[in-house]
Amino acid sequence: MAVQTREIFHRLLRQSDVVVILGILLIVVMMVIPMPPALLDVLLAFNISLSLMTLLVTMNVKNALEFSVFPSLLLVATLFRLALNISSTRLILLHGYAGQVIQAFGQFVVGGNYVVGFIIFLILVIIQFIVITRGAERVAEVAARFTLDAMPGKQMAIDADLNAGLIDEKQARERRAQIQREADFYGAMDGASKFVKGDAIASIIVTVINILGGFAVGVAQQGLSLSEALTTYTLLTVGDGLVTQIPALLMSSATGMIVTRAAASSNLGHQLTSQMAADPQVLLVSGGALAAMGILPGLPTAPFLALGGVLGGTGYLLKRRHRELALQEQVEADQRAQEQRREPEDVASLVQVDPLELEVGYGLVPLVDASQSGELLDRIALIRRQMAQELGLLVPSVRIRDNLALEPSQYRIKIKGIPVGEGELRLGEFLAMAAGEVSETIEGIPTKEPAFGLPALWIPASRREEAEAAGYTVVDPTSVVATHLSEVIRSYAHELLGRQEVRRLLDQLKREYPAVVEELVPQVVTVGEVQRVLQNLLREGVAIRDLVTILETMGDGATTSKNIEYLTALVREALARQISAAYQGSDGALPIITLEPRLEQQLTEALQQNERGSVLTLEPQAGQRLMERIAGWVEKAAVKGERAVLVCSPHLRFALRRFIERSLPHLPVLSYNEISAEVRVHPVGMVRADEG
Repeated sequence: MAVQTREIFHRLLRQSDVVVILGILLIVVMMVIPMPPALLDVLLAFNISLSLMTLLVTMNVKNALEFSVFPSLLLVATLFRLALNISSTRLILLHGYAGQVIQAFGQFVVGGNYVVGFIIFLILVIIQFIVITRGAERVAEVAARFTLDAMPGKQMAIDADLNAGLIDEKQARERRAQIQREADFYGAMDGASKFVKGDAIASIIVTVINILGGFAVGVAQQGLSLSEALTTYTLLTVGDGLVTQIPALLMSSATGMIVTRAAASSNLGHQLTSQMAADPQVLLVSGGALAAMGILPGLPTAPFLALGGVLGGTGYLLKRRHRELALQEQVEADQRAQEQRREPEDVASLVQVDPLELEVGYGLVPLVDASQSGELLDRIALIRRQMAQELGLLVPSVRIRDNLALEPSQYRIKIKGIPVGEGELRLGEFLAMAAGEVSETIEGIPTKEPAFGLPALWIPASRREEAEAAGYTVVDPTSVVATHLSEVIRSYAHELLGRQEVRRLLDQLKREYPAVVEELVPQVVTVGEVQRVLQNLLREGVAIRDLVTILETMGDGATTSKNIEYLTALVREALARQISAAYQGSDGALPIITLEPRLEQQLTEALQQNERGSVLTLEPQAGQRLMERIAGWVEKAAVKGERAVLVCSPHLRFALRRFIERSLPHLPVLSYNEISAEVRVHPVGMVRADEG
């Protein structure tokens, strides 16, 4: 029997859409077809259970969208309650009996006194209509308005995170869908709250109609006296009003509950106990106030003293518990300090240098403290994932520590113990940058964006929307640090790639391409030689994700020479399509700056070989003139919105890049062999040789 019941239940769950449709059709049928009192009793009990269950669900959800069906459920429940009113009215007026549930509410709940019952009914309606319904309606209206007003800002924040690489396209779509669902939900709740308001008004009207109809039926049709008709029909009507009004009150309470729990992080019970009892001093003062009221003349002593004792005792126990926890934490901290002093000093740990380190002043600790809603740790995890996807680089863990030597609002980024970047933040404010034309200038504290050195302003949070509307790019302090850290990692990626990281890359590749790794390392080249080639690529911003192509090219070239410069050039030529695509403009063309053949000949004659590879040995004045000519063409391309690359002969590329990287670190230098055949080139200009 239990197995059959379980099978029927599972079958109903699978056909839940059909069950709901049949239920709504039944509601419509109830308004037309007479219903036996026994079935009405079952449906009235189900109505009470549904309302109570809905209220309990709203108390336990953490996010309103967890109960997104609530507006539709509210409409169905209201329609169901009105159908029950119609069915019960029909039975009361036709037979003077509407089942045991209504009879019990009319006799037992209000003691058979229809006057008392009518007063209780009116009080319930007033509570629902004036207090709960009106408040829930206002909260839903404000929540819907604020949610819709905040949508553009939330969409821009998602686009900013997507453009910065902090999230991928899938996460961006999920966040946009979440925002849209929130707007739809609160908009629906704004309208659904009108159902509750209309239900309260309908209850009063239906009750008055039932009483007047009972008089007419009892006196005119059944020949009852005015007193008998008043007693019989009014008592049943009041019982009917109570049995339907109590579920209505529960549903209106659920409406208010769901729209007021926008900032909930746990269920209602846990929030009440954790927040109301967070400060024992409040309980002690409240208990003392109640005890003082208990000794005042004229007031009952026992209840006030009892409640005061309960609150005071609870506050005392909580205060002692807090003191014990604080003392325990202090003892544990002292024990750890003593153990550290007793243990032999680990000198080896003092000589280790962290590859990547972020130091913050004590005022910026909330950014990295998860208990204070700090998001920087999560953003760093996203940065490491982003670098793996973009560059193929396994970024080592970022060591974060506070440094009292820094200013409270200052942070510093270190690579292998050496500072490479720093900046200052203002918590609670936003950094506004005029990336292009702005419609109006806003006021703020002038500063510079630390990652790129752009002029910027610190503005209060209240002016964020104003700045965004004026055309400024506005970011929060966490995003400022994350962007700066990302640029530092890109600039020093070649220093962060150690042999241990290369070994991890090779081991990971070996699981899918064992032949590539086993044939090359260590029989043909060593891990150190692979590391140096990869470092040369990262130094110029070339991603190393296509490790299979890199290793296969190194294996082929190493049979001729193991010179690192030579192997790097071969790998770059093998990655020509990837390198060319990285510098193509929006129109698909590659803007290039070329060298005059006579200048290339002069530079070739100035090439020399040493232990570091090929280098250019130019006279200082000649080198300065060359740099100025190249920089001039770069600036002309930048004015047109183009990012030009310098193109030269393969044998000259490595030395020329090393020669100009100090003055023009962001200018890519490509050889003719590194430009893919299918890429269309767009000549920007030609650097000519000195005359004479």
